[in-house]
Amino acid sequence: MVERVNSMAASSERKGSAYNGYAMLALILVFLLLPLSQLVLQSAPGAVVVSAIVGAVAILFIATGFFMIQPNQAVVLTLFGEYRGTVRKDGLHWVWPWFGKEKVSVRAHNMHSERVKINDLRGNPIEIACNVVWRVADTAQAVFDVDDYKEFVNIQIEAGLRTVGSRHPYDDMSDEDETTLRGSGDVVNHELIVELNERLAVAGITVDEAGLTHLAYAPEIAGAMLRRQQADAVISARRKVVIGAVGMVEDALQKLSHDGIVELDDERRAAMVSNLLVVLCGEREAQPVVNSGTLYQ
Repeated sequence: MVERVNSMAASSERKGSAYNGYAMLALILVFLLLPLSQLVLQSAPGAVVVSAIVGAVAILFIATGFFMIQPNQAVVLTLFGEYRGTVRKDGLHWVWPWFGKEKVSVRAHNMHSERVKINDLRGNPIEIACNVVWRVADTAQAVFDVDDYKEFVNIQIEAGLRTVGSRHPYDDMSDEDETTLRGSGDVVNHELIVELNERLAVAGITVDEAGLTHLAYAPEIAGAMLRRQQADAVISARRKVVIGAVGMVEDALQKLSHDGIVELDDERRAAMVSNLLVVLCGEREAQPVVNSGTLYQ
């Protein structure tokens, strides 16, 4: 792991306060009804005009302080550049018009990365991509500690994917049981989650899920690697066939000797082993040959 040093003081989310928006709507209704009530009471025309002007100014003043919060949404409040808390409660709210209000979604976001070309642990060029589910855990850090937290997430996901992809080989080319990108999906996905959470902690972002969605050799070596995989498969299959055939021949010789069906000297035993191995290991059907003489003629 690369140690990351952060000299900047991290922001921390705290609860903000706001007034009930529905109560402020009722106050607007009062200012609307005030001039009408004066007309009904036949007040002086000048008083009605003054009341209407005062009511209009008050309504405009109040209207600029409303904001609505949807489920899984938050609003970060600032006052003259100073953080004054975060409101997370759903519904209609009101603050003084000179407060700054910035909405932040705290819902889960799904991001599918672009395919990136990297070198694995052995230097082989590969193409890799991932899918990440992330959400904003600390709204103060997301708004104040990074310039654009969504763009920050995109860049760090690619960087984290490159880091994790370069730690392991694409495939296991040796007899050792090692972690590989192709064969150890759970381990690699866990490493990716840990890596991304470390990188995104400065922005108050939490990664819930992460996993590889694309993994392949780069086009320039894909053909050669495919032939290598085919050769490995052929060798493995041949090895199993030979081991099985040797076991069958051994069982056959032991059965013949134990039941006293035929007595075989070393030369006949070697000939039988050779014939059985040819029959069992050959890719074509064996053609029987009738020997009219003996083995020694």
